[in-house]
Amino acid sequence: MDMKIARVALSATLVAITLSGCGAAVSASTATPAAAVTAAPTRTFPVGVRTLTLDRGADRPLPTTIWYPAGSGRLGQPPVPALPMAPGRFPLVLFSHGLHSLPEYHVHMASRWAAAGFVVAAPAYPRTNRRTKHFSRADVRNQPADARLVIQRIGVLDTRPGDLFAGHLAMDRIAAAGHSAGGYTTAGLFGPDHSARFRAGVIISGGGMSGSSFGGPPAALLYVHGDKDPTVPLRRGRAAFDRTPWPKAFLTLAGQNHGAFLAPGRTGFTETMAATTDFLRWRLYGDEAARERLVASVSRSGRTTLETRL
Repeated sequence: MDMKIARVALSATLVAITLSGCGAAVSASTATPAAAVTAAPTRTFPVGVRTLTLDRGADRPLPTTIWYPAGSGRLGQPPVPALPMAPGRFPLVLFSHGLHSLPEYHVHMASRWAAAGFVVAAPAYPRTNRRTKHFSRADVRNQPADARLVIQRIGVLDTRPGDLFAGHLAMDRIAAAGHSAGGYTTAGLFGPDHSARFRAGVIISGGGMSGSSFGGPPAALLYVHGDKDPTVPLRRGRAAFDRTPWPKAFLTLAGQNHGAFLAPGRTGFTETMAATTDFLRWRLYGDEAARERLVASVSRSGRTTLETRL
Protein backbone atom coordinates (compact mmCIF):
# COMPACT_ATOMS: atom_id res chain seq x y z
CA MET A 1 0.00 0.00 0.00
CA ASP A 2 3.06 2.31 -0.38
CA MET A 3 2.59 5.78 -1.77
CA LYS A 4 3.63 5.58 -5.43
CA ILE A 5 2.73 9.05 -6.67
CA ALA A 6 5.56 10.61 -8.64
CA ARG A 7 6.90 12.91 -5.93
CA VAL A 8 8.92 14.98 -8.38
CA ALA A 9 5.75 16.07 -10.13
CA LEU A 10 4.04 16.73 -6.81
CA SER A 11 6.82 18.68 -5.12
CA ALA A 12 7.40 20.77 -8.23
CA THR A 13 3.86 22.04 -8.10
CA LEU A 14 3.28 22.35 -4.34
CA VAL A 15 4.04 26.05 -4.47
CA ALA A 16 2.21 26.70 -7.73
CA ILE A 17 -1.20 25.20 -7.18
CA THR A 18 -3.92 25.94 -9.69
CA LEU A 19 -7.55 25.35 -9.03
CA SER A 20 -8.45 25.02 -12.68
CA GLY A 21 -10.78 22.13 -11.96
CA CYS A 22 -12.88 24.33 -9.71
CA GLY A 23 -13.37 27.52 -11.68
CA ALA A 24 -11.67 30.35 -13.48
CA ALA A 25 -8.78 32.16 -11.84
CA VAL A 26 -10.24 35.57 -11.09
CA SER A 27 -9.95 37.96 -8.19
CA ALA A 28 -12.26 37.47 -5.24
CA SER A 29 -13.77 40.55 -3.67
CA THR A 30 -12.36 41.40 -0.27
CA ALA A 31 -14.73 44.31 0.34
CA THR A 32 -18.19 42.80 0.08
CA PRO A 33 -18.96 39.73 2.25
CA ALA A 34 -20.34 36.75 0.36
CA ALA A 35 -23.79 35.41 1.13
CA ALA A 36 -23.91 32.65 3.73
CA VAL A 37 -23.69 29.17 2.24
CA THR A 38 -26.74 27.11 3.17
CA ALA A 39 -26.94 24.84 0.09
CA ALA A 40 -24.44 23.48 -2.41
CA PRO A 41 -22.18 26.41 -3.35
CA THR A 42 -22.57 27.85 -6.83
CA ARG A 43 -19.19 29.56 -6.78
CA THR A 44 -15.55 28.71 -6.20
CA PHE A 45 -13.78 29.89 -3.03
CA PRO A 46 -10.25 31.05 -2.34
CA VAL A 47 -8.52 28.55 -0.08
CA GLY A 48 -7.09 29.10 3.38
CA VAL A 49 -4.94 26.68 5.35
CA ARG A 50 -4.15 26.15 9.03
CA THR A 51 -2.38 23.49 11.05
CA LEU A 52 -3.40 22.03 14.40
CA THR A 53 -1.14 20.27 16.89
CA LEU A 54 -3.25 17.31 17.96
CA ASP A 55 -2.44 13.96 19.54
CA ARG A 56 -4.05 10.80 20.89
CA GLY A 57 -1.63 10.49 23.78
CA ALA A 58 2.04 11.38 24.02
CA ASP A 59 3.10 8.56 21.68
CA ARG A 60 0.52 9.32 18.96
CA PRO A 61 1.06 12.86 17.65
CA LEU A 62 -1.42 13.84 14.95
CA PRO A 63 -0.36 17.15 13.39
CA THR A 64 -3.25 18.06 11.13
CA THR A 65 -3.37 20.28 8.06
CA ILE A 66 -6.75 21.84 7.24
CA TRP A 67 -7.71 23.47 3.96
CA TYR A 68 -10.93 25.50 3.99
CA PRO A 69 -13.12 27.88 1.93
CA ALA A 70 -11.93 31.41 2.61
CA GLY A 71 -13.87 34.65 2.55
CA SER A 72 -11.07 36.68 0.98
CA GLY A 73 -8.09 36.10 -1.24
CA ARG A 74 -7.62 35.27 -4.90
CA LEU A 75 -8.96 32.26 -6.70
CA GLY A 76 -6.40 29.95 -8.23
CA GLN A 77 -3.63 30.96 -5.81
CA PRO A 78 -1.86 28.64 -3.35
CA PRO A 79 -3.66 28.22 -0.01
CA VAL A 80 -2.93 31.12 2.35
CA PRO A 81 -2.57 30.70 6.13
CA ALA A 82 -5.06 32.38 8.47
CA LEU A 83 -7.48 33.76 5.88
CA PRO A 84 -10.96 34.34 7.35
CA MET A 85 -13.53 31.62 6.71
CA ALA A 86 -16.16 32.25 4.07
CA PRO A 87 -19.64 32.93 5.51
CA GLY A 88 -21.76 29.84 6.11
CA ARG A 89 -21.34 26.31 7.44
CA PHE A 90 -19.27 23.82 5.45
CA PRO A 91 -19.14 20.00 5.65
CA LEU A 92 -15.98 18.30 6.89
CA VAL A 93 -13.92 15.83 4.84
CA LEU A 94 -11.31 13.82 6.80
CA PHE A 95 -8.48 12.78 4.45
CA SER A 96 -6.07 9.92 5.26
CA HIS A 97 -2.69 9.55 3.54
CA GLY A 98 -0.99 6.30 2.54
CA LEU A 99 2.20 4.61 3.74
CA HIS A 100 5.36 6.78 3.64
CA SER A 101 3.22 9.75 2.66
CA LEU A 102 2.20 13.14 4.08
CA PRO A 103 -0.89 15.35 3.91
CA GLU A 104 0.92 17.92 1.77
CA TYR A 105 1.41 15.35 -1.00
CA HIS A 106 -2.35 15.60 -1.51
CA VAL A 107 -2.64 19.38 -1.50
CA HIS A 108 -3.87 19.37 -5.10
CA MET A 109 -6.93 17.28 -4.32
CA ALA A 110 -7.60 18.84 -0.93
CA SER A 111 -7.33 22.39 -2.28
CA ARG A 112 -9.85 21.73 -4.98
CA TRP A 113 -12.31 20.21 -2.53
CA ALA A 114 -11.87 23.22 -0.26
CA ALA A 115 -12.43 25.59 -3.18
CA ALA A 116 -15.65 23.69 -3.91
CA GLY A 117 -16.99 24.29 -0.41
CA PHE A 118 -15.56 21.64 1.94
CA VAL A 119 -13.31 21.83 4.99
CA VAL A 120 -10.63 19.19 4.42
CA ALA A 121 -8.62 17.95 7.41
CA ALA A 122 -5.62 15.67 6.92
CA PRO A 123 -3.68 14.26 9.89
CA ALA A 124 -0.15 12.90 9.57
CA TYR A 125 -0.45 9.45 11.16
CA PRO A 126 2.25 8.70 13.76
CA ARG A 127 3.59 5.36 12.48
CA THR A 128 2.98 5.57 8.71
CA ASN A 129 3.87 9.12 7.65
CA ARG A 130 7.02 9.75 5.63
CA ARG A 131 8.88 11.48 8.48
CA THR A 132 8.22 8.97 11.27
CA LYS A 133 11.17 7.29 12.94
CA HIS A 134 9.02 4.37 14.04
CA PHE A 135 7.35 3.15 10.85
CA SER A 136 4.88 0.28 11.17
CA ARG A 137 2.64 -0.96 8.39
CA ALA A 138 0.55 -2.80 11.00
CA ASP A 139 -0.32 0.51 12.67
CA VAL A 140 -2.88 1.23 9.93
CA ARG A 141 -5.32 -0.71 12.11
CA ASN A 142 -5.06 2.04 14.75
CA GLN A 143 -5.65 4.91 12.34
CA PRO A 144 -9.48 4.92 12.28
CA ALA A 145 -9.39 5.76 15.99
CA ASP A 146 -6.88 8.54 15.26
CA ALA A 147 -9.19 9.90 12.56
CA ARG A 148 -12.18 9.92 14.89
CA LEU A 149 -10.16 11.83 17.48
CA VAL A 150 -9.15 14.44 14.90
CA ILE A 151 -12.79 14.92 13.87
CA GLN A 152 -13.82 15.31 17.50
CA ARG A 153 -11.14 17.91 18.22
CA ILE A 154 -11.96 19.91 15.09
CA GLY A 155 -15.65 19.82 15.99
CA VAL A 156 -14.89 21.53 19.29
CA LEU A 157 -13.57 24.54 17.38
CA ASP A 158 -17.00 25.17 15.89
CA THR A 159 -18.26 26.15 19.35
CA ARG A 160 -15.14 27.95 20.59
CA PRO A 161 -15.71 31.72 20.59
CA GLY A 162 -13.13 33.57 18.57
CA ASP A 163 -11.78 30.55 16.73
CA LEU A 164 -11.35 30.78 12.97
CA PHE A 165 -13.84 27.93 12.51
CA ALA A 166 -16.40 29.02 15.11
CA GLY A 167 -19.89 28.76 13.63
CA HIS A 168 -18.60 27.56 10.26
CA LEU A 169 -18.47 23.74 10.51
CA ALA A 170 -21.40 21.52 9.54
CA MET A 171 -20.44 18.70 11.89
CA ASP A 172 -23.62 16.78 11.05
CA ARG A 173 -22.29 16.30 7.50
CA ILE A 174 -18.98 14.45 7.47
CA ALA A 175 -17.15 12.42 4.83
CA ALA A 176 -13.96 10.38 5.03
CA ALA A 177 -11.56 9.92 2.13
CA GLY A 178 -8.14 8.37 1.72
CA HIS A 179 -5.52 6.98 -0.64
CA SER A 180 -3.88 3.56 -0.40
CA ALA A 181 -3.43 2.73 3.31
CA GLY A 182 -5.55 5.81 3.87
CA GLY A 183 -8.25 4.13 1.80
CA TYR A 184 -8.16 1.17 4.17
CA THR A 185 -8.30 3.63 7.07
CA THR A 186 -11.36 5.21 5.48
CA ALA A 187 -13.08 1.86 5.13
CA GLY A 188 -12.35 1.21 8.81
CA LEU A 189 -14.37 4.29 9.75
CA PHE A 190 -17.57 2.71 8.44
CA GLY A 191 -17.85 -0.19 10.86
CA PRO A 192 -20.99 -1.12 12.82
CA ASP A 193 -20.40 1.58 15.43
CA HIS A 194 -19.87 4.54 13.12
CA SER A 195 -21.81 7.74 13.66
CA ALA A 196 -24.74 8.73 11.45
CA ARG A 197 -22.83 11.96 10.85
CA PHE A 198 -20.59 9.99 8.46
CA ARG A 199 -22.53 10.30 5.23
CA ALA A 200 -19.92 9.42 2.61
CA GLY A 201 -16.58 7.76 2.01
CA VAL A 202 -14.10 7.97 -0.88
CA ILE A 203 -11.66 5.04 -1.06
CA ILE A 204 -8.85 5.66 -3.56
CA SER A 205 -6.57 2.73 -4.46
CA GLY A 206 -7.56 0.95 -1.28
CA GLY A 207 -9.84 -1.77 0.06
CA GLY A 208 -11.62 -3.01 3.15
CA MET A 209 -9.88 -3.11 6.53
CA SER A 210 -8.87 -6.67 7.39
CA GLY A 211 -10.95 -8.17 10.16
CA SER A 212 -13.59 -5.45 10.08
CA SER A 213 -16.93 -5.18 8.32
CA PHE A 214 -19.19 -2.43 7.08
CA GLY A 215 -22.20 -1.69 9.24
CA GLY A 216 -24.15 0.89 11.15
CA PRO A 217 -26.10 3.81 9.67
CA PRO A 218 -26.21 3.83 5.85
CA ALA A 219 -23.53 5.81 4.08
CA ALA A 220 -22.52 6.03 0.42
CA LEU A 221 -19.05 4.92 -0.71
CA LEU A 222 -17.18 5.85 -3.89
CA TYR A 223 -14.22 3.67 -4.90
CA VAL A 224 -11.56 5.02 -7.29
CA HIS A 225 -9.00 2.56 -8.63
CA GLY A 226 -6.56 2.19 -11.52
CA ASP A 227 -6.90 -1.11 -13.36
CA LYS A 228 -3.08 -1.48 -13.58
CA ASP A 229 -2.40 -0.87 -9.87
CA PRO A 230 0.58 -3.07 -8.87
CA THR A 231 0.42 -2.14 -5.18
CA VAL A 232 -3.23 -2.66 -4.28
CA PRO A 233 -4.65 -4.77 -7.12
CA LEU A 234 -8.01 -3.78 -8.54
CA ARG A 235 -9.56 -6.98 -7.20
CA ARG A 236 -9.05 -5.78 -3.61
CA GLY A 237 -10.97 -2.62 -4.24
CA ARG A 238 -13.66 -4.62 -6.03
CA ALA A 239 -13.91 -7.04 -3.10
CA ALA A 240 -14.56 -4.16 -0.71
CA PHE A 241 -17.08 -2.69 -3.13
CA ASP A 242 -18.92 -6.01 -3.31
CA ARG A 243 -19.14 -6.12 0.50
CA THR A 244 -20.47 -2.57 0.79
CA PRO A 245 -24.17 -2.80 1.75
CA TRP A 246 -25.11 0.82 0.97
CA PRO A 247 -25.32 3.10 -2.08
CA LYS A 248 -22.00 2.79 -3.87
CA ALA A 249 -20.07 3.46 -7.05
CA PHE A 250 -16.80 2.20 -8.52
CA LEU A 251 -14.72 4.42 -10.80
CA THR A 252 -12.12 2.46 -12.79
CA LEU A 253 -9.27 4.41 -14.41
CA ALA A 254 -8.07 2.60 -17.52
CA GLY A 255 -4.33 2.00 -17.65
CA GLN A 256 -3.66 3.81 -14.36
CA ASN A 257 -1.39 2.63 -11.55
CA HIS A 258 -1.48 3.21 -7.79
CA GLY A 259 -1.59 7.00 -7.64
CA ALA A 260 0.03 8.92 -10.49
CA PHE A 261 -3.46 10.07 -11.48
CA LEU A 262 -3.62 12.17 -8.30
CA ALA A 263 -1.15 14.70 -9.74
CA PRO A 264 -2.44 17.60 -11.87
CA GLY A 265 -1.80 17.12 -15.56
CA ARG A 266 -1.67 13.34 -15.30
CA THR A 267 -4.18 11.15 -17.06
CA GLY A 268 -7.18 10.52 -14.83
CA PHE A 269 -6.74 13.53 -12.53
CA THR A 270 -9.52 15.60 -14.09
CA GLU A 271 -11.95 12.68 -14.03
CA THR A 272 -11.06 11.81 -10.44
CA MET A 273 -11.62 15.38 -9.28
CA ALA A 274 -14.91 15.70 -11.14
CA ALA A 275 -16.25 12.41 -9.77
CA THR A 276 -15.17 12.91 -6.16
CA THR A 277 -16.35 16.52 -6.01
CA ASP A 278 -19.77 15.73 -7.44
CA PHE A 279 -20.06 12.73 -5.13
CA LEU A 280 -19.28 14.88 -2.08
CA ARG A 281 -21.65 17.63 -3.21
CA TRP A 282 -24.44 15.08 -3.53
CA ARG A 283 -23.89 13.40 -0.18
CA LEU A 284 -22.92 16.38 1.96
CA TYR A 285 -25.04 19.11 0.38
CA GLY A 286 -27.94 17.07 -0.99
CA ASP A 287 -27.15 18.26 -4.52
CA GLU A 288 -29.12 15.88 -6.74
CA ALA A 289 -27.84 17.58 -9.90
CA ALA A 290 -24.31 16.56 -8.85
CA ARG A 291 -25.36 12.91 -8.72
CA GLU A 292 -26.83 13.18 -12.20
CA ARG A 293 -23.65 14.88 -13.42
CA LEU A 294 -21.42 12.18 -11.97
CA VAL A 295 -21.85 9.59 -14.71
CA ALA A 296 -21.56 12.06 -17.59
CA SER A 297 -18.51 13.80 -16.18
CA VAL A 298 -16.41 10.66 -15.77
CA SER A 299 -17.40 8.85 -18.95
CA ARG A 300 -16.96 11.71 -21.40
CA SER A 301 -13.22 11.16 -21.89
CA GLY A 302 -13.44 7.44 -22.55
CA ARG A 303 -10.61 6.82 -20.06
CA THR A 304 -12.84 5.77 -17.19
CA THR A 305 -15.77 3.50 -16.43
CA LEU A 306 -18.24 3.91 -13.61
CA GLU A 307 -20.36 1.21 -12.05
CA THR A 308 -23.00 2.90 -9.95
CA ARG A 309 -25.60 1.75 -7.48
CA LEU A 310 -26.26 5.17 -6.02
